Amino acid sequence: MNYRERHVVVTGGTGALGTAVVAALLEAGATCYVPWLHEDEAQRFTYREHKQVRLVGRVDLTDEAAVGRLFGDVTALWASIHIAGGFAMAPVAKSHKADLMRQLDTNLVSCFLCCAAAINAIGGSGQGGRIVNVAARHALEWRSGAGLVAYTASKAAVAALTVALSEEVAKDGILVNAVAPSIMDTPANRAAMPKADHEAWPKVEEVAATILFLASPDNKVTRGAIVPVYGRS
Repeated sequence: MNYRERHVVVTGGTGALGTAVVAALLEAGATCYVPWLHEDEAQRFTYREHKQVRLVGRVDLTDEAAVGRLFGDVTALWASIHIAGGFAMAPVAKSHKADLMRQLDTNLVSCFLCCAAAINAIGGSGQGGRIVNVAARHALEWRSGAGLVAYTASKAAVAALTVALSEEVAKDGILVNAVAPSIMDTPANRAAMPKADHEAWPKVEEVAATILFLASPDNKVTRGAIVPVYGRS
């Protein structure tokens, strides 16, 4: 896939999946804009010195004005990939409104604001573009969300947002899709579940490959898809 002279925003780009996505984009020739909120994210980011990386901070992705500034500084945006989000596990009976709102802000609101800003930025080029969101397996398989209902609801909303938005902007040449990962093979997840079958988990590079295709010019027809990326799990 050829991303030469393509400009791409990657939220959550300093995380495990985000780093894999940025690495693949850089190899394909893209210029990547990677927002960060906390200084340590930027400091540990593998590609912080890469000539095709623009680290942008501090950016609160739940702040509409901050998101507007982020996208306003991107020249000729081609694609926006929204990986940033959060996870929380708690039964409803022990959760509060603040817990629910935190999940909605972190997962749904950040995605919504970035989609809106991306559409305006892409629309300015007149060349069309791509948006890829990150939902979750729980967004498709709701019954598996017992014990993490707030998270499941927020990711299901991301999936619904993706499908509805894909219909809204298809006429503008903007194709919107999402991936729905199961638990991915990362050092943090291995540490949290040391007895799990780690080999069955999808690797971040494998999930990144699916994202890269959906965000690429090679994707000419796929829109409104929530693509399961489960590996063998």
